[in-house]
Amino acid sequence: MFIELTDHLRCPRDHPEAYLVLLPDEVIGRVVRSGHLGCPICGAIFDVAEGVAELDAGPAASEAPVLAPDAAHALLGLTGPGGYVVLAGSAAAGWPELSELNPGVAFVAVNPPSAVRDAAPVLSVVRAPLIPLKARSMRGVVLGGGLGGDPAWVREAARVTLPRLRVVGQGPEPDVAELDLLASADGCWVAARR
Repeated sequence: MFIELTDHLRCPRDHPEAYLVLLPDEVIGRVVRSGHLGCPICGAIFDVAEGVAELDAGPAASEAPVLAPDAAHALLGLTGPGGYVVLAGSAAAGWPELSELNPGVAFVAVNPPSAVRDAAPVLSVVRAPLIPLKARSMRGVVLGGGLGGDPAWVREAARVTLPRLRVVGQGPEPDVAELDLLASADGCWVAARR
């Protein structure tokens, strides 16, 4: 887990948004390999092991077909380096290609397939019941198969995305007040955060 990501991490428990405090055990360069994250509101303590932040159990990644990285890149509409993009569930499988198409952008894989490993600073892996990131802090979100049709995950994607930037999903068109649907075809959609 890239150490700078801790500025964006939030406790996944059911209380007002709260930052997490990092207590590292092993840091190599700017990559946290092991340690703990603590919530000052609820007192929860979460492990960081082998570079992965384990913030409670999340849903397993779907085996649904993955949106092609070049399609995700086009739908996200990113220009220039900097910031973070969330790849949730099966969408994280295409991170190497997305990284090549978006140089200088970092990615956060939330509940990725088991084959996806932490590759900080480019890719940080987090496991959580929903997206454990600060509101309005991400340059975009791609929701993999199953998550793009789950209203809770779509709301979370809208919550963490910066205004006027995009959320891409695989599934039925979203019905979330914070998103303006831009396009939908073949089980995939793209929407802009209001």
